[in-house]
Amino acid sequence: MARVVVFDETGGPQVLRVVEESAGDPGPGEVRVRIEAFAVNRLDELTRRGVSPAPIRLPHARLGCEGTGIIDAVGSGVEGLGVGDAVLITAVPDMTSNGTYADFTVLPAARVIKRPAGLDPVKAAALWVAYSTAYGALAEKAGMRPGDHVLITAASGTVGLAAIQIANQIGAVPIAVTRHTAKKAELLAAGAHAVVATDSEKIAEAAYSHTNGTGVDIILDSVMGPGLADLAKAAKRITGTLVTVGWLDPRPAPYPSNAITTHRYMSFEHTLDPAAVRRIAAFLFAGLRTGALNPTVDKVFALDEIGEAHRYLESGQQALGKIVGVTATAA
Repeated sequence: MARVVVFDETGGPQVLRVVEESAGDPGPGEVRVRIEAFAVNRLDELTRRGVSPAPIRLPHARLGCEGTGIIDAVGSGVEGLGVGDAVLITAVPDMTSNGTYADFTVLPAARVIKRPAGLDPVKAAALWVAYSTAYGALAEKAGMRPGDHVLITAASGTVGLAAIQIANQIGAVPIAVTRHTAKKAELLAAGAHAVVATDSEKIAEAAYSHTNGTGVDIILDSVMGPGLADLAKAAKRITGTLVTVGWLDPRPAPYPSNAITTHRYMSFEHTLDPAAVRRIAAFLFAGLRTGALNPTVDKVFALDEIGEAHRYLESGQQALGKIVGVTATAA
C-alpha cells in the first residue's frame, strides 16, 4: 500500500487527508513513478478551494501538477525509459485523478523526461512548472532577445524568480516588480537589473526611468486584476508585448488600450507538445549545467504535513522560492 493525499470536498487546508491505497499498475504506454519530491503550487490551492477553472473529480480527488522521482514499473510499448530512471514529470493529464502528492503516480511515458544527473530531488521538484512557464512565455511566445528589457511582476514568486534567471541567461535585462520595498535587496541579489516597489513607486514611471524613456520590450505578468491596463503603459508603444501567465488577483482585468501585442499564456500550450518539451528541457538543462539557472526552495514539508504546507502557502509568509513536499524516498 502507498500513501496519497486526497480530498472529498473543496475548502480549506483541513479538507486534505492522507490515505493508503494501491499504487496502481502502468498500462500500455505508461510508467509508474515512485515520487521523491513534489511542488506545492498556487494552482493546487485554487483546485482545493474549488475555484480552479478545471473540473474537479470529487470525491477522492488528488492534488499535485509536478514532481520528480524514480520509475519503478513500465507498461508495454514504452521505449527510452526503464525501471530505475530518475525522471521529471512535465505534465499531469488530470491531477485530481493522478496528482503527485503521493508515494506513487501512474502517467503516460510521454509526460516524463529523464532528470539531469546531479540535480537533487528537492531542487528538481522546484524546476519544471515555474521555469517551463517562464521560458515558454518569454522565449517561445514573446520572442525575448538579448538586450530586451523585461518587466516581471510578482518577481519574488517562483515564476518571477525563474523569469529573472532565464532573462539573464539569454542576455535580456530583467526588471523586477514587487509590492514591498523590503524585498528589493533580495531581488537584486537574485539577479534583477533593477527593482520597482509598488509601495513607493508607480510602475510605468519607474519602467521608463530604467529604460531611458523608451518603455520595456516585454511585460511578464502573473497578477492580472484591475491594474493590468495601467501595467501595460510600461511597455513600448506599438512594439511592446504583454504576456499574462497567472491570475493572483481574481478580479476582472481590463486589457490595455495602448497598441501593444498581448498574449495569454498557459504552460500546457507547450508542455503537451513533445518537440516543445525537448526545446524547453535543452534550454533549462544547459542553464543548470552552467549555473545560470538555480531553482530556489523556500521551505520543505513531509508528505504527512501537507495540510501545514497549504496553510503556509496561504499565510503569506513565503519568502523567495518554491514550497516543496517530500516523501520518505527523498531522504
